[in-house]
This record gives sequence, C-alpha cells and structure tokens, in this order.
Amino acid sequence: MNEPRETRHVRALFISDVHLGMKPIRVGQLIDFLRAHEADTIYLVGDIVDGWRLAKTWHWPSEYNVLVQILLDKANAGTRVIYLPGNHDEFLREYLGTYFGEIEFVDRTVHTTAQGKTYLVIHGDQFDVVVMNAKWLAHVGDWAYNLALRVNIAINWVRRRLGLQYWSLSSWAKQKVKNAVSVIGRFEEALVYEAKQSGVDGVICGHIHFADMHDRLGIHYINTGDWVESCTAIAETEDGSFELIKWTEMAAGEPRKFRLRRQDRSAAS
Repeated sequence: MNEPRETRHVRALFISDVHLGMKPIRVGQLIDFLRAHEADTIYLVGDIVDGWRLAKTWHWPSEYNVLVQILLDKANAGTRVIYLPGNHDEFLREYLGTYFGEIEFVDRTVHTTAQGKTYLVIHGDQFDVVVMNAKWLAHVGDWAYNLALRVNIAINWVRRRLGLQYWSLSSWAKQKVKNAVSVIGRFEEALVYEAKQSGVDGVICGHIHFADMHDRLGIHYINTGDWVESCTAIAETEDGSFELIKWTEMAAGEPRKFRLRRQDRSAAS
C-alpha cells in the first residue's frame, strides 16, 4: 500500500491549459497534484476547459467531475480561486466579474507576492496575432497539435517497448523548429511589453504550452506550461519566490514531483 503523501502549503498556485474535453490530457496527474497542495490562492490561467473540442465531440469522463469538485471544495474551504478564461474557454468570458460557487471569473488580475512584487496574470491569447486576427488558422493549428499528440502516442508505445522514457514531439518542435522558436519569442516579447505598460514587476501567463521562467527581456516572465503533456505548474512559496514544478509519472505509476528551477526574487528588491 502506498504511503499517504504529505500535503504542501504554498501562497499561490498557477495552473493553465488543462483542456478538459481533449482526450489525451493528464487529468489524473492534476487531481493528484491538487490533493498534494494547499494554497491561499489558486489561479486557473485559462484553457481549463476546451470548448473547441467539446463543441465537436462531447467528452466528459467522471474524473473531470472529480477535478471540478476538488476545486469547488478548496474554494468553499477558504482558498481564493480565480479563473481567467483563455481562447479555448472564451465562452466563459461572458461571465467576467461574476462567481460560480466561490470561483471568481476575471479577464486579468495582478498578484502581489510576499515580497511585495506585483505580477500581471493573464492567459495570453489576447496577444497572439493568429488567435486575434485569423481564428480559422488557430483552429488549423489546434487540429495539427491534436494530430501531433496522436502521433506521439504511437511513438511512445514503441519507446516503452524499447525501455525508453517518454518523449514529446510537440515539445521538441517548439524548441528546435526555427519558426516555433520565433513565435514563442514574439509572444514573450508581447507579454513583457504589456507587463511593463501595466507598471508591474512581472507577468504570469499560459497559452503556448511552454513552461518557462526568465528575466531575459528585462522583466520577470513566467509561463505555466500545460496539463496536456508537460504537467507543469507555478507555485509561489511562503517566502515570495517562485517555483516551476513538473509533475510526472514514475515507472511504477506513482506520480512524482521534481523542481525544474527555483528563482529567488529577494535579490531583485
């Protein structure tokens, strides 16, 4: 029998791009992650629900209800839960400024850390030229991404037989294909510029399914990643620093957590 996991408390959790409705996603891992963490505030940074997928084919297994109930229970127990809709759950933008249970819906917000630093929190699709000006092309990209995920399933079936670890075709493309790297760079620049215009110390976003945390553009940029493949989240610890966390499955099937990077912002004060 597995020993119960110790629950960890943090000041804030930032989670995005779960895509409920898309079949190859990691809901079980997210449920386990949320059960292992308590936070004063949980930010759901967009694309938690995939309205594009659900409009084509309804897919809502029982574990989705478990996830929703966990979030509602946390909100009812006193955790502040803030939902910032993205482009895939843009239908929820009709409810901005309202509450579902104790969950608040907003387009953007500012998070203040324990060190007094301020961060713009926003999904980020508002600064994606394709999403804003050529929605048909965004849907083509969504189709291509789903195709890549299906191809990835076949590739990793072979890799498992060979005793190799999981490998992500889409993550490889984002890091190696020149145009993808360029798109990510332009996205980061747009979000950093918006943060500077807003007079904050940093920005926390999602949308591009590429978890990262850096100061390369003169302001603290943080991307939460996704729960389709990478199973990543951002946590603000009690001392006001940020952690980029990846939650994965061990060979035996038990999820494990490892810290990709911890960036202490105390020196920036």
